[in-house]
Amino acid sequence: MLTVKNINQYYGGSHILRDVSMQSHLGKVTVLLGRNGVGKTTLLKSLMGLVAIRTGSIAFNGRQIQGDTPYERARAGIGFVPQGREIFARLTVEENLRMGLAYKSSSTPIPPGLYELFPVLKQMLNRRGGDLSGGQQQQLAIARALAAEPSLLILDEPTEGIQPSIIRDIGRVIRMLADRGDMAILLVEQYYDFARELADDYLVMERGEVIARGLGKDMEADGVRQLVAI
Repeated sequence: MLTVKNINQYYGGSHILRDVSMQSHLGKVTVLLGRNGVGKTTLLKSLMGLVAIRTGSIAFNGRQIQGDTPYERARAGIGFVPQGREIFARLTVEENLRMGLAYKSSSTPIPPGLYELFPVLKQMLNRRGGDLSGGQQQQLAIARALAAEPSLLILDEPTEGIQPSIIRDIGRVIRMLADRGDMAILLVEQYYDFARELADDYLVMERGEVIARGLGKDMEADGVRQLVAI
């Protein structure tokens, strides 16, 4: 579904991403780990076209997209849940969800399955996003990205600042989405145990490079916990 080959990205004179290559497959959760500041979020922004890459290629569903705009990538079927959620605080829950359908017809309904994944959102449709708890906002951000029914879902640290009960709910939803087999999931995560539980495949980044990769079931044997320990 997603194939990244040897991408390089710079901020000014700083070389941020160094020949990063990776893949993400339908029906699988690919987990990207690493300490703060190693380039994980920059990689995700590069995949979404929010920052330009200098060299390398990004293919999605067999087509080169490194020259596409962010909205073209969204229309192609990539959903993005940014770090910090970035919901619209003054809009209602329903309006936030409709923002996920912004490029579709105004008559396009919000997929009812979103409320099955996150029942709390149905109870709060008319509440402003800024009035929700942090965990509820994270669920809203994920649901907004899912509204357009993407075939690749990218999540940037969805457990950050979230209470344990909602972390479990988010993990359940991610696993359920992958197991349906019609979506690839790329998850950036600092919380090692959460990542290990979900990972079908893993990558570890350090100083802008991928330094380790393998199967999720091998993370303990491969010493991934030590690689990402602060």
